Amino acid sequence: MIKPDIPLNENERIAALKRYRILDTLAEDAYDDLLNILAGICGAPMGAVTLVDEDRQWFKAKLGLEVSQTPRSDSFCAHAMLQPSELMVVEDAERDPRFFDNPLVTGETNIRFYAGAPLTSSDGHALGALCVMDHEPRRLTSFQKSALSALSRQASALMELRLSTRELRHQLSEREWYEERLQEHRDALELQNAQLIAQTRADPLTGLANRRAFNAQLDAELARSKALGSPLALAMCDIDHFKKINDTFGHPAGDQVLIELALMLQQALGEGAMAARCGGEEFALLLPQFDIADASALCESIRLTTPMLPVMTPITLSLGLAIAHADDTPENLYRRADKLLYAAKESGRNRLMLDS
Repeated sequence: MIKPDIPLNENERIAALKRYRILDTLAEDAYDDLLNILAGICGAPMGAVTLVDEDRQWFKAKLGLEVSQTPRSDSFCAHAMLQPSELMVVEDAERDPRFFDNPLVTGETNIRFYAGAPLTSSDGHALGALCVMDHEPRRLTSFQKSALSALSRQASALMELRLSTRELRHQLSEREWYEERLQEHRDALELQNAQLIAQTRADPLTGLANRRAFNAQLDAELARSKALGSPLALAMCDIDHFKKINDTFGHPAGDQVLIELALMLQQALGEGAMAARCGGEEFALLLPQFDIADASALCESIRLTTPMLPVMTPITLSLGLAIAHADDTPENLYRRADKLLYAAKESGRNRLMLDS
């Protein structure tokens, strides 16, 4: 095991950490929320918001960890903060000379994967890290790395808010001015958190809604359709022979196909409709106020446009279209559209199958 180096500016770094008066404080929802969002984005079972003092790393927030602190000499985050402006990713700790015999790797914690982004003070000192961990080796996507960096900045901003709040309380005598400044800090943080949460509802490759966002919208639109007695259509779409595209031209080419199709779907839909990527090469179109005639005309137009997309090889689309019934649940409506999609594929592909 290689112990983390002590930064050359260690005295200044420790002084900066102590200014925040955050060590050994109680858990706070704001830090827990950031950690839970990050863990959800990365699909990680463990994580922490850590602060590193003279001889330990202490967890301001933690997920999947039993202890509240560990020795600094064992700390992954103490290594991460040596490069304050960079992410540190350890894809397999057992193959890393710094960590293969670390107690956090060989012991019950069983860390095999680690990714951490340093938490920095306003004057550039690394104070700890926001990190996620797993019991299995793995990699992060570009989107997950971006989210880790963004959320680490949010955690640092929370610490700055803590510091500025204490200083404002000490220095300001005019209560109205103080409350306005404090609210501005809170509003800015809430806005940024809302934006980050919104990212968890979007597909990182295509920018369309993901399955989670689609399910929520399907529930809402079906309830509205029943309340108003208005029509609602759901189409499921699947790129024909998509695996062959990946195998022949490579995954980057397959990704470009998905991006171009998503762009076409967005342009084809009117206001109030939703296109979502439900997984792999499967897409869903949620069409409020569309009856069977209007929905089938739109789907046919999409099917006929698909082969003209600007990609390296012509592609085709199979679609299944279902219209909501008065007694439908979201699951039933989705299941019927999906069943029609598979009927379209089994009957020759590049076609639209409708509710009977």
